[in-house]
Amino acid sequence: MCPRSRGTWVLIFLVIVATLYTETSSSKVDPFAAKKKRMSEKVRQMFYHAYGNYMTYAFPHDELKPLTKTFTDSLIELGNLKLERLPQRYNGSALTLIESLSSLAILGNDTEFGRAVHWLSENLTFDVDARINLFECNIRVLGGLVSAHILATDSTNRLTGGTYKNQLLVLAEELGQRFLPAFDTPTGLPYAWINLKYGVMENEITETSTSGCGSLILEMGALSHLTGDPRFESVALRALRKLWSMRSSLNLLGTTLDVETGEWIEYSSGIGAGVDSFYEYLLKAHILFGRDELWKMFQPAYLAVQKYFRHGPWYHEADMRTGRATYWQLTSLQAFWPGLQVLIGDIAAANSSHREFFYVWQKFGVLPERYLLDHQTLHPTEKYYPLRPELAESTFYLYQATKDPWYLEVGESIVDSLNFHTRVEGGFASIRDVTTMELEDHQHSFFLAETCKYLYLLFDDSFLVNRNYVFTTEGHPLPILSSWHEKLPEAYSPSNWTVIKSVKKPRRVSAMSLQICPAIIPNCRHNHQLLESACHIPDARADHRCLIDEDCGVDSTSCRRRLCSSAGYCGIWQLL
Repeated sequence: MCPRSRGTWVLIFLVIVATLYTETSSSKVDPFAAKKKRMSEKVRQMFYHAYGNYMTYAFPHDELKPLTKTFTDSLIELGNLKLERLPQRYNGSALTLIESLSSLAILGNDTEFGRAVHWLSENLTFDVDARINLFECNIRVLGGLVSAHILATDSTNRLTGGTYKNQLLVLAEELGQRFLPAFDTPTGLPYAWINLKYGVMENEITETSTSGCGSLILEMGALSHLTGDPRFESVALRALRKLWSMRSSLNLLGTTLDVETGEWIEYSSGIGAGVDSFYEYLLKAHILFGRDELWKMFQPAYLAVQKYFRHGPWYHEADMRTGRATYWQLTSLQAFWPGLQVLIGDIAAANSSHREFFYVWQKFGVLPERYLLDHQTLHPTEKYYPLRPELAESTFYLYQATKDPWYLEVGESIVDSLNFHTRVEGGFASIRDVTTMELEDHQHSFFLAETCKYLYLLFDDSFLVNRNYVFTTEGHPLPILSSWHEKLPEAYSPSNWTVIKSVKKPRRVSAMSLQICPAIIPNCRHNHQLLESACHIPDARADHRCLIDEDCGVDSTSCRRRLCSSAGYCGIWQLL
């Protein structure tokens, strides 16, 4: 076993919560303490500039328009699918306020957190004739309410005076109940859109995305555990199981599908828009709820991504049926992937991709929505940057895993770029065109829920000390609780040290099949086997000689199965 300080002993399902947040030793002087303090204060000021202007010019509506200092009620217009008709507008859900709750708690502003909780308790209602996107409302509103309820009732006594009586949980439960009709389909896959007052409307569109129906389990599962009502977790799990059953023989999924027929509409997919959080929620739900079936979905899904989508440090899109590349493009949403790889300990792969994303950020000053890898140029129309958090998120995870000060430099560069290019008098504006830095009049709620949060945690992780959290795809923290686990993992100890049960394992296995982090330093071995990537399986012989294919392992870079050649050597001898 490798030394603990290099992080190789960490269990997959505890890596986010057991070591990443507790490695810092109070007995050691941090040589970067002054820099961290200065930068965390800078991010704090960014958050309050965005939050203060929202409260002044947009509250209680959904989001701020910082250039004109007005508001937009955008919740019902969120999502990637095009609408055949405009949704009915309503008077706002205080979306940005809900999204800001966990950030206020992390910043330690208990007073403002309490005021926000009180206002929502007294004023928020979901009994409105509004057509909303199920996925977006789930991750933003339901996730925000559930997380804030947990933070309001934890041991920190964040709310004093005994005025909180689970009002946020009551609101969350009501919203969850209004979601349930969306799952009433022949397949169990939910409609993408639902009316909060009337349920699924007549002639509702039946197209949804893989993310849209496969990224509900964290919020709805947490709601079931908090309320004791199993329906929320049950419908989310049913949808997830159905979606997994629709995978191809290559363990790949498409991007869009029909919820009534269960047929794929778009066969090309990757790790970006429309699919991204599906992979994220498989792993994080396994961590949060201890369900082995979710790990058994994630493991082959991850290996398929590494095998068919990865090209060096980049990830292209491919046809789910053949694995053949379809679109060679980087999308800004893909930047979450290195952070996810940290959670399974694939640090080398995470670092490699992260550096390429940061290269593109440096090239343009921000991360464009879409970048054509085959031409090394911008997409002709999708040249915008809407204050997305994914690169900051992965930077935070990689710094927690490695403590490499280079990631602090990356964070500082992101902060400086945001302040230079997007800060305006009325808040922070999105960028319409990264070539001209023309601004767009929109401050998305996720800028406060995620972008500022991950940047702050990068420089000040005191909120996470001695606490175990999983962050949802919208950046809302959910605690790891043994009472929520279906069962404790096979290899577990309360002190969070890796203890592998002494049972017979197959001789040639990968780090993922053992559920341990792969090595991140040369010559680091587990049971005399070099496991430097999540999928690597060594050849049976050190000289790579073979008689049959079973003597060959799995390539550490591409995750492709090595085959025995007619000359008797293992290798990747054919393109698949």
